[in-house]
Amino acid sequence: MWHCAAVAAADYSDRLRGQAKEQFAKLPPGLRRHVLHGLGRYAPWEAGFDFTPPLPAPGEVTGPPDFVGIGVQKCGTTWWYDRIMTHPQLYARADIHKERHYFDRFGAAAFEQSDREAYAGWFPRPEGTLTGEWTPDYFGLPWAPLLLRGAAPDTRLLLLLRDPVERFRSGLAHRRRMGEPSGPAEVNDAVQRGFYFRLLNDWLLQFDRRQLHIMQYERCVADPAGQLRATFEFLGLEDSELAHRPPLQSAAHRGGTFEPPLELDPTVRRRLVSLYSSDVVSLARTLPSIDLRLWPNFAHLAPGASPADDGVDVPSP
Repeated sequence: MWHCAAVAAADYSDRLRGQAKEQFAKLPPGLRRHVLHGLGRYAPWEAGFDFTPPLPAPGEVTGPPDFVGIGVQKCGTTWWYDRIMTHPQLYARADIHKERHYFDRFGAAAFEQSDREAYAGWFPRPEGTLTGEWTPDYFGLPWAPLLLRGAAPDTRLLLLLRDPVERFRSGLAHRRRMGEPSGPAEVNDAVQRGFYFRLLNDWLLQFDRRQLHIMQYERCVADPAGQLRATFEFLGLEDSELAHRPPLQSAAHRGGTFEPPLELDPTVRRRLVSLYSSDVVSLARTLPSIDLRLWPNFAHLAPGASPADDGVDVPSP
């Protein structure tokens, strides 16, 4: 009898917690942050976050990450991270965010041996499993490649790219939804994140090309199973039926990749296409796997495309 009462009480408590989480999630982002900060809780990308590594749980070991997703923001990174982490040989602790943002603060600060050791402490896992992180901001931080190589020289890097104009639109829409500033500095940041070839060079100076797996978001949406198998192969894992359980494609639309559309003035779109075109062409020449036909704003730059098709009126995927 007492056991039944305890189970009933636990179920009731779980329901209350679930309802409270649902109500909290409906609050405006700024109010949610205010409440969490009042409780002393900060996200890894916020100034108040404590970077002291968590204690390993019983049976866990720590060490440098086996893989690091380095970018790019608003290219489906959360969706893809969630998909690959369903593999039974990969491990992620529920109390540790996928985005560590560990190297963000070292742009104008010394990076010591103790900082390298502390970074390794952020990756607890049971022996025999692999773990990692995915911080999209790393790709655009000029100091991140050198520091990551010093902290995890053998790690494998994952990079997910998207049509840079559509990434720009989604990035600004995300800022607005979160109630964050979107002035000239923020717009400039959003533009700079789309110069993939320029940013990629910094990483290839520090890491062997064979350590980097580059994907197109649009290809992952069109062929999630095939791209998932390729990701597992890169990580040294066998394919897993568990990771292919549906839904695969629809998760991209529920995982935060798509924000309410940010409409661009046609002249602004043409300007962005012009700004990015040289970088996009260089990227495609360096990485033959990049299919420009999958990027609506740059399909006219693909081999064999009609020069008359400027691509700027093609809707976002």
